[in-house]
This record gives sequence, C-alpha cells and structure tokens, in this order.
Amino acid sequence: MAVGLIYRHTLIYESAMFVLYGRHYFSRYRAIADLVAPRTSVLDVCCGPAILYDRYLRHKPVDYLGLDINAGFIKRLIRRGGRGTVWDLRRDEPLPRADYVIMQASLYHFLPDPRPVLNRMVEAACNQVIIAEPVRNLAQTRWPALASFARVLTDAGTGRQPRRFTERSLDELLAGLSLPVRRAFLISGGREKIYVIDKDCRQAMSDASRQQKNFMSGTACSLAHS
Repeated sequence: MAVGLIYRHTLIYESAMFVLYGRHYFSRYRAIADLVAPRTSVLDVCCGPAILYDRYLRHKPVDYLGLDINAGFIKRLIRRGGRGTVWDLRRDEPLPRADYVIMQASLYHFLPDPRPVLNRMVEAACNQVIIAEPVRNLAQTRWPALASFARVLTDAGTGRQPRRFTERSLDELLAGLSLPVRRAFLISGGREKIYVIDKDCRQAMSDASRQQKNFMSGTACSLAHS
C-alpha cells in the first residue's frame, strides 16, 4: 500500500502537523480530550499514530481502541500500550461500539460522500460522536503546485483526495443529515472545527445489538450516560 510522505512515520506526521498548526498544535488534541469523560470507552477511527491516546488519554481511566488502515501506526499504538486494529473504514461493516466515537482530520478522505461513514459512527456511538475536521487546507490554496503537493503528501493509502471541506460545506453536510449537534466550535487558530453530536445511549445499544458483535470486550457503553 503506497502512502503519502506524512503517513510513513510518526515523526514526519507530527512535523507536518506542527507546520500546519503552529502554536495551536497541542490545543487540537487537548480540545478533544477534554470532551471525553473518565471511566468511558473511546473508539478513535482513522487514529493515525494515536497521538490523542498517547499524550492525552493514556492517563485517563478510559478504555481506548484505535482503528487505522496504516499497519505501522497500529503497531506503534500497541507498542505504546494501547489497543488498536488495522481497519479499512471504506468497508461497509459495523464499527465496534463505544461511548465516544472520534474522528480527527480524516473525514475528507471519504469525499465526495462521507455520509455512510458518519452513519456507521453514529450507530456505534453510545454517548457522543466527536468530529474534528480541517476547514482551512493547503490543498485548497490558490497556488496549484502547492495544492498538488499537499494532496500527494496526504494520501493515506487509499488514493489522492483532491477535495477538502470548507467550514460552510461541513456545516451543510451535518445539517443535511439532521444530526443532533450539541456544540460546534473552531479550535484555536481557526484551522479545524469540532462538532459534538449527541447519541441516545439506549438507542445505540439497540442498534449495536442488531448489527454487530461487541468488539470491545468488557467495554459496554456506560450506563452513566443513560
């Protein structure tokens, strides 16, 4: 599987993120971690090198599972003491169930129609779905050479993705799905926007029991949220 440069090694990935986000780099993870309650389960889809877990959730009492198509990132997560599974989210199969289902900076990979992925995330969530997505991108720059280079760099192994979200197009997508968005806010610096989508716990449990096994043994959705 051929991947873009930033997906080949954690150091390259983090360096690229530092360049993009500058002094706001750490706040993008902290903003998500602060939304996760202790003693809950977390499913991090398209988790990349699992920096959210490694630096922000590891010391919280949460049961974390990361999914990513990149086997190297999953091996790193497991070496660092986390749980991870190689998973191609393009496959039409139910996701493991968890209190929080999170996706950060990866929804654009599923354009032009990310609705099936979002629907599976909502079905898997017992409490909330948290989407964090860039709304200002190098791939949308007015300089064609730089935009093309950015698209090559960000090939996660599923092919180059020329499309990106703007804040307006992302707002319109979620509004069109009639999802119960509790909060929506830009992180510091304004490059990424976070959406917090509520999900009724009892309905999530009913959905999951019909459609899938519980892949997260011992991590049934917290009744504290019902």
